[in-house]
Amino acid sequence: MRAVSERLAPDDDFEEVLRYLKESRGFDFTGYKRTSLMRRVRHRMTQVGIDNYPDYIDQLQVNADEFNSLFNTILINVTGFFRDAEAWDFLREDVVTTLLAERGPDDPIRVWSAGCASGEEAYSLAMVLAEAVGPERFRQRVKIYATDVDDEALTHARHALYGERELQNVPAELVAKYFEPQNGRYAFRKDLRRSVIFGRNDLVQDAPISRIDLLVCRNTLMYFNQETQAKVLGRFHFALMPRGVLFLGKAEMLLSHSRIFDPVDLKHRLFRKALSGVGGTAHFVTQSYVQDRRIDLGGLDQLREYAFSASPVAQVVVSAEDVVALVNQQAQAMFGLSAKDIGRPLRDLDLSYRPVELRGYVEQARLERRALRVKEVEWSRAAGESLWFEVHINPLVTGDNTLIGVSVVFHDVTSARRLLEDLEYANRQLESAYEELQSTNEELETTNEELQSTVEELETTNEELQSTNEELETMNEELQSTNDELQTINDTLRERTLELDQVNDFLESILTSLRPGVVVLDLQMRVLAWNRGAEELWGVRRDEAEGEHLLNLDIGLPVADLRPVVRNALTDAAYLTEMKMAAVNRKGREVTVRVVCSSLRSNTDTPNGAILVMEQSS
Repeated sequence: MRAVSERLAPDDDFEEVLRYLKESRGFDFTGYKRTSLMRRVRHRMTQVGIDNYPDYIDQLQVNADEFNSLFNTILINVTGFFRDAEAWDFLREDVVTTLLAERGPDDPIRVWSAGCASGEEAYSLAMVLAEAVGPERFRQRVKIYATDVDDEALTHARHALYGERELQNVPAELVAKYFEPQNGRYAFRKDLRRSVIFGRNDLVQDAPISRIDLLVCRNTLMYFNQETQAKVLGRFHFALMPRGVLFLGKAEMLLSHSRIFDPVDLKHRLFRKALSGVGGTAHFVTQSYVQDRRIDLGGLDQLREYAFSASPVAQVVVSAEDVVALVNQQAQAMFGLSAKDIGRPLRDLDLSYRPVELRGYVEQARLERRALRVKEVEWSRAAGESLWFEVHINPLVTGDNTLIGVSVVFHDVTSARRLLEDLEYANRQLESAYEELQSTNEELETTNEELQSTVEELETTNEELQSTNEELETMNEELQSTNDELQTINDTLRERTLELDQVNDFLESILTSLRPGVVVLDLQMRVLAWNRGAEELWGVRRDEAEGEHLLNLDIGLPVADLRPVVRNALTDAAYLTEMKMAAVNRKGREVTVRVVCSSLRSNTDTPNGAILVMEQSS
């Protein structure tokens, strides 16, 4: 543990960097986890060649552009459409369906995407809700508020332009339905985009948006320390409507905040606002209100019938004429009744006198118009097993005091009675062992203290493991961000390579098109280029000549005589000379060859090689 404490010890110089950022630019990173935050700041310092924090503050003071580079490094905008597809499927099929069922057909739906980065998450929500209610109703009912602290990311999100690689997780049918091709990219539908409102919001400092039905904040809390997480979650609790849903990232667990959020699905990190929780609403001026959302229920008669039948306690209803009117499933199973007994007089059934004389109680409830309770009713079943009941007899009276029947409910209290008997027996045992228990109690108190200490250690370890998990997820997102950067660089290099190939093909076509023989030499007089004209003149193939020293070529030209002029071309960038030489061509004929030698100049106007142009004189 000491090694961990030393590793997490605060660095005064680093804290000074955070204070400077807060005072000069209004960005408060003091609530972020120090390990990942220091790692990203150090990464940016390495990129600019600075190895200590005071010097980096000086760099920020003299170079205003460095702030943007630092913020882009700290604020890792790793996101994507339908990221963690399984969680999004659960949100679509279960949470959104329930959310819509709990609201009227015209009730507004307010969604908050907190930490939206470049907008993929907000537009994913738009597609889910548009699919659920239809595009037309979506425009009328839905408002999605997407916020972030990164202004550059928000600008990108407002443009809603994405490439094919960014849309690879979006099903093809959704791409065709919700995106429009635009200059090689894809733009989210403008008519639906008006329902997605982007704005800057600092979750730590700014007041939350209120009256939210669904709040999505994925892989953002893990960057904050525990104190800041508690503060932000209190704001989220205030922002959500009653029964509002919070959707977190896969590394975020709400270990210490169960009092304000109830889990809907822990695997997919979905939580519902706990109505009894305290979310800290006293910090904000605005107050949320509860909308009256009532649902028109149909088929209530059938619903009541099934509810009565499925009741876990045995129940029989007798009409005003003492005829059995209703018997639920539990009563049928308990007392051997069936649907054939419905309509028979109560006196004709064994139930009228066993396990208790019911007729007198039913008559009393009918006459006195009051509920009766019969306790400690014992019933011995055929197998020799005894059951105990508490029987409730309730008159069923209409609003004008007309009796329409009597309800008889058999509450099985066998378990409670047996428990009471066991407790009485245990009490006798306890009394006989009081002195021994006194000693045992002292031992238990000692053990309890040890267990409490162990529990506290386990809780600490659990929170450390959660923190480690969040740190690993943070590092994973940093690696993904780096991978995206490398992918961009790779795309750029691929484009450059294509351009170079085109240039090489162009130069190759020029050399091939020239009828005279052209030879290009490097500073060591090795052959760099050997065109078709040279092949036809001397009978040496290109692959045989390239890479060879000029003086080692076995051709019909006295190459040794070219050494002085080539050396002059290699030392003088302005050198150019022409000469005629006797030679033997590839056909073995003696010919006169005109040779022009010039320097191959670089961009800095210095010699970079030599060029020989050879042409047979007529």
